[in-house]
Amino acid sequence: MHILSFPEEATPFELRAQVREIQEQAWPSPPGAAAPPDAPAHDPALRPLSMLLVADGTVVAALDILSKEIVHAGGRYAGGGLSTVVTRRETRGRGHGRRLVAAARETMLERKLDLGLFTCDRPLRAFYESAGWVVLPGAVLIGGTPQSPFPSDRPGFDKVTMAAFFSSEARRAEALFRDSRIELYPGEIDRLW
Repeated sequence: MHILSFPEEATPFELRAQVREIQEQAWPSPPGAAAPPDAPAHDPALRPLSMLLVADGTVVAALDILSKEIVHAGGRYAGGGLSTVVTRRETRGRGHGRRLVAAARETMLERKLDLGLFTCDRPLRAFYESAGWVVLPGAVLIGGTPQSPFPSDRPGFDKVTMAAFFSSEARRAEALFRDSRIELYPGEIDRLW
């Protein structure tokens, strides 16, 4: 089993088709509305990097790292987040997702991002913590756009914000991110990564 990484648009078709298949297992599209495997899932402006855990040509788990500059409390940070984290249904519970999520954290560090931020459903908190991420207490990510914000504390959501502070600048500013509303604004395609 090994991890492969590609810019989303350069992911080989046969692997991308498998990723779409397991995403459909996790988040089924309405009948007839599934996107074709070669259609981009993310806004190219977010420089999506697809990471795949592959065993004998089969994608076992997949995720995407999205990146953009984040402006918060007067500082500018190279930020990234996890999106579309998924494990093939028949292989869940074996640590494959955890392995990939931990590798994504290391990839963000290697890519010299200042910090990683993303939301997850509250029941998944322990899973992400087991892969090296920490809860950012009281933090709310504001997705969407400034004209059409999409906050992670909107009614009906039960999200927590997970984080990792990689650079010394980001570590010094960590307290400024706690108990705050962070204007992520990834756009209309990836409303909240």
